[in-house]
Amino acid sequence: MSLNQIKKRIDSTRKTAQITKAMQMVSASKYNKMVQTSSRYFTYGQKLKKMVARLGKQQFDLLDDGVPMDVNEVKDIDFHDMLIERPIKKTGYLIITSDKGLAGGYNHSILKATETMFKQDHQDKSEVVVLAIGEPIAKFCRDEGYEVAYEIHNLTDHPSFFEVSKIVKKAVELFKEQVFDALYVCYNHHINPMTSQFRAEQILPITDLELEEELENTETEVEFLIEPSENELLDVLLPQYAESQIYGAIIDAKTSEHASRMSAMRSATDNAEEMIENLKQQYNQKRQLKVTNEIIEIISGAQALND
Repeated sequence: MSLNQIKKRIDSTRKTAQITKAMQMVSASKYNKMVQTSSRYFTYGQKLKKMVARLGKQQFDLLDDGVPMDVNEVKDIDFHDMLIERPIKKTGYLIITSDKGLAGGYNHSILKATETMFKQDHQDKSEVVVLAIGEPIAKFCRDEGYEVAYEIHNLTDHPSFFEVSKIVKKAVELFKEQVFDALYVCYNHHINPMTSQFRAEQILPITDLELEEELENTETEVEFLIEPSENELLDVLLPQYAESQIYGAIIDAKTSEHASRMSAMRSATDNAEEMIENLKQQYNQKRQLKVTNEIIEIISGAQALND
């Protein structure tokens, strides 16, 4: 490369570094906001879980120590639709990916972990039903031959409860219609800005085992006066409980996504700055070589004139 070409490349790389630095700062701002939101939401989720554990204890006792409910016996109670346990013929997976790029290996790690999970837990692809959040997982499942029963794209960076409630409503509807017999939410759990971990957590059916810890930590001596009735209150709280689990998973996944994007942009900025330094060295070496050659030519020309 000529000196002019190297100089143009340095300028181009410097502009790229400025862009990636700006994107890193934006991602850092979003990440910090999501960490605060996640922290506040965790407190809400724990309180809701304890409340459901208190109110639902009698309903879980009706399951007769794990014996599946008869759907016909509870058909008049809506919240029981989320409690029904039946033999698992098909398993539903609500998988969260990002429609936005420049997040390093965020989506790739989810797709790889999902593929491994499907192969380990299922002998046939017909046993899997996917509810896809994000185009990457929807496209992966369609290409691999897995059934995609529902998909939603372009989820906002700070999803509202309204967005999540639509997902929960669809999930419960498909569960009630026996499209699948159990539902897991799968996502990248945020640990710290540099680390995330793939998780698969059961959402439906809601069972006493899921609330066992909360029941143990509940102050049993406290009594509550409930109006209008426990069943009617559970009609509201159980969907909110499922919604809170999915919403919490989405917030967690978004935090991990912003952390991954922030890390990727930091690496891109560092690589650009390193490339600039290498190009500067290359530029200086070529310029010194050019100056040295010019001096040699001048000296040679002067010597030839003297001769």
